Amino acid sequence: MLSKTQIEEYNEIGAIVVPDVLSADEVQRLRGVTDGFVERARSVTTHNDIYDLEDSHTSENPRVRRIKTAHLHHSEYGRLMRHPKIIAVLRDLWGPDIRFDTAKLNLKSAGFGAPVEWHQDWAFYPHTNDDLAAVGVMFDDMELANGPLMIAPGSHRGPIFDHHADGVFCGAMDPANHDVDYAKAIALTGTAGSITVHHVRAVHGSAPNVSANDRRLLLFQFRAADAWPLLGFPGGIDAFKALMVSGEHREPRLQHVPVRLPLPPAKLQGSLYENQKGMKSRYFELPVAAHQPEAVK
Repeated sequence: MLSKTQIEEYNEIGAIVVPDVLSADEVQRLRGVTDGFVERARSVTTHNDIYDLEDSHTSENPRVRRIKTAHLHHSEYGRLMRHPKIIAVLRDLWGPDIRFDTAKLNLKSAGFGAPVEWHQDWAFYPHTNDDLAAVGVMFDDMELANGPLMIAPGSHRGPIFDHHADGVFCGAMDPANHDVDYAKAIALTGTAGSITVHHVRAVHGSAPNVSANDRRLLLFQFRAADAWPLLGFPGGIDAFKALMVSGEHREPRLQHVPVRLPLPPAKLQGSLYENQKGMKSRYFELPVAAHQPEAVK
């Protein structure tokens, strides 16, 4: 699936866009399923095991910002965790032995979709090595105005930054610390059916959707089979083994990688969006035009 140039780009920048992974029919089915979830959210009044809602959500105007563990709630989402083209991309990066973790569908509806503040996924779930990545499946065209994923290039080779506020985990970096040069961030733009792949240590975030177009991105967390979570196995070791999607289960491989633990846990639980309400200052409260990155396809 990946050329030598794409693999080099991933290793250098910490992220890539792979175009045309899903067919137009696959994308259309996924959009239809997602529209159904949003419609059914009219009867939901607060966050639950499926929905994370925008603060402005009402029954008259349903506003969903995340469908949690989407792969568990509909087969159209679930089948993507073993999509042969997605698995082929990961095999090109890590080899044949791939383990799934979880998934979530982030929705940024036209004109109001919420931002995600700068963070590193590694701060949430460190492992014995860092052969982990998130794969984002684009349901819509990703453009600068509708809040695409943005990456600080090369940040996956640097330190793990503090994601705490007043000593408590909040799931985001304090922009006042100037940990990275956010002005140099690149946007992972592309057409519906493309995927993004970003390294677990890459600093990333996304601005609000200020466009007239939806921005829906289904994110899957994958890891090499020999990357084991430092915080343990919530479902037990047998459930962990059952998450294999390619190749064979492997014993843990220890690698010298920087680690910060997400402890004490965030005061607000339920999703990254709730975690980040514990921040003391926010980057994306600045005018959006002040930090529009260069687009990269």
